Order: sequence, then structure tokens, then C-alpha cells
Amino acid sequence: MQATDTPAELTRPALAGWLRLQQTDGVGLMTAHKLLERFGTPEGVFVASRAQLLEAVSARQAEALLAAPPATLAAALDAVQAWQQQPGNRLLAWGDPAYPEYLRNISAAPLLLYLKGRAGLLPQRSVAVVGSRNASRQGVLNAEALAQALSAAGLVIVSGLALGIDAAAHAGGLNGPGGTIAVLGTGIDRIYPARNGALARRIAEEGCIVSEYPLGTPPSRDNFPRRNRIISGLAHGVLVVEAAAQSGSLITARLAAAQGRDVYAVPGSIHATLSKGCHQLLREGARLAESAADVLQALHMADAAAAGPRAGFDDSFVDRVLAAMGADPVQAEVLALHLGEAPGVLQGQLLALELAGLLERLPGGMFQRLRG
Repeated sequence: MQATDTPAELTRPALAGWLRLQQTDGVGLMTAHKLLERFGTPEGVFVASRAQLLEAVSARQAEALLAAPPATLAAALDAVQAWQQQPGNRLLAWGDPAYPEYLRNISAAPLLLYLKGRAGLLPQRSVAVVGSRNASRQGVLNAEALAQALSAAGLVIVSGLALGIDAAAHAGGLNGPGGTIAVLGTGIDRIYPARNGALARRIAEEGCIVSEYPLGTPPSRDNFPRRNRIISGLAHGVLVVEAAAQSGSLITARLAAAQGRDVYAVPGSIHATLSKGCHQLLREGARLAESAADVLQALHMADAAAAGPRAGFDDSFVDRVLAAMGADPVQAEVLALHLGEAPGVLQGQLLALELAGLLERLPGGMFQRLRG
């Protein structure tokens, strides 16, 4: 079933059924999906007899489903309906035709998705870009430049709104036409970390914020690894830019592999702690990603790989840089002097062009034109 761009508005009884199913003690996501497969909708679950329920669940779970709705249900229902009335807010149930197909088919798909912003981004072709919260300066630059080049080729960038690589990936996604999706480990009305508040507001306006957690859910250590299955589940592939050996990004990568997605890893120095996770993934079969073109080619987007990188940059600037470089390697400082650019500013621009596949970095601070 192909997702549509516009989620349907849930009626109050239907919404009450979804919220009640979420709140039923002892009924996790796997059991909930088993019940939905058997009875069709949450409303169907709660009108089923004890004998019918026992065909699908244990006696303890059946008793929990037959019990009266929790006292907290009415207040939660009122809060969600009030939240839905705010501009840009949507609630998407698993059975809705607008529910993204890629996510629908994963194990333990969320029953409800709280959305803020452009819901139409969810079914679009996307790549998750993840990595360390305590990223190096080079890792942050790499993540933003790679995400910008992939967004320029039309891919939506998915990440988790964490500090470091995630934040850089979202910024790069917003700098291209593909856009970005941020998946939260809190309720959608609770932005964490607070330092990314301005970025979250921009994503809500230009991209999309997603959470499976009820409104008001605070940060919790257990929630963030759990939300990683949504990051990988929304994406067609996962790119790990920088990660230590025990990084949470490796959880996302392994979830992606289990979900049948491609995993890409950016290599680094053998001496860098933040490269060890990426090197581990490469040993486990991840695809090497030295540029955005590597990811695009693996996704069978050869045309975008050939034409897309320039789309993220001002053509006149790219032409000036390539013309100034000529056919021979040139030092960045010499190039900055020739172009009349500040060396620090040009370094960032050269990195973006390198990761877009237009330039190659050589030893000694030299750059070589590849094509264009």
C-alpha cells in the first residue's frame, strides 16, 4: 500500500481506541500488532469477547484488555485532540493509508506517530545520517556536507536531533531541496536536548518532526535506543559518519541491516576513537562511503550521483572554484588567495565539494579537480 501525503483525521472514538491499546498493561507493540491482525482495529479489539481474545493472547493480557479503560484515558484524549488543533500538527495511526510504507513493514512499527511539519516528507525516499553526539569538528563538517549533497540529489535526511552528527545532518538536509525528518525520543512537545531548540523550530517549519511517544513524555535513557528503529525504518539506507565502538549509532545501523536496509560508513583514521565504530561496521559488511556519490550509486540513483552534487551549490561559485583549480593539484591557501576568499571559509566549501564528489583531497593540504 503506497502512503498518501495527507493523514486522515482520527475520530474521537477511533483515537480513544488507539490510545487505550497503547496504555493497556502487559500489551506491547508485538502483541498489539497481533491483535490488530486478528481484529482489524483497536475498536475491534475492545469489543471482542474473552474467548476471542484468548485465541490471540494470554489469559493475563485478555483480562487487561477486558478491564475498564484507565482513568487517565479521557485526559490523554483531550490533550491529544487539543494538540491536533495546533497548526502543523498531525496524528498518524498505523492503519492510516498515509502511514509510510517502509516504516509500516518493520517489526514493532509504532501504533501512533505524532507529526509536526511536512507530513508529506515521510513517504519520500530518504537516508538516515547518524553518528556521535561528541563528534569531532571534522565529523560535524563531514555530516553536514554529506547530508547537504544527498539532500541536493532529492533525498530526505532522517536523524535523531541529538547534538553532534545528528544536528549537523539536519542542518545539511535543510540546506538542500530534500529536507529533513527529526525522530524524537521524547514526546513531540518536549524538545531534547534544549540546545537544539532553534534547530527543532526550523525543522518544524521546513521539515518534519516525528515521535511515537505520548505527549509530555520526558527524556529517558531507554527511549532513545528504541526510537532508533524508527530512524532506520523510515530510511532506505543508514549512513554512519562518526561513531565510537560502543556508540548508539551502531544500534541504528544494526537495526537497519535487520530491516533490510543498506548501511554505509565513513572511514577515518585508525588512531581515532570516533572511527572505530565505522571501521567495525565496514568489517561487518557495511558499504564504504567516501562521498555522497557512493551512497547515491548504491541506491541506484546514478543520474543524481552525476548531476545532483552541483544542485546543492551556487553554480557560479562551483564554476569559479573548478576554473581556478585547473587540471593540476593546488593548495587550499593558494586557491583562497586566487578566489579572494577567507581560507577558513573556503576550507568548509571545499569539504562540501569534496564530499559531493567534485574534488579530491591530497596530502599536504592539496586539492585535485575530479570533474565538472
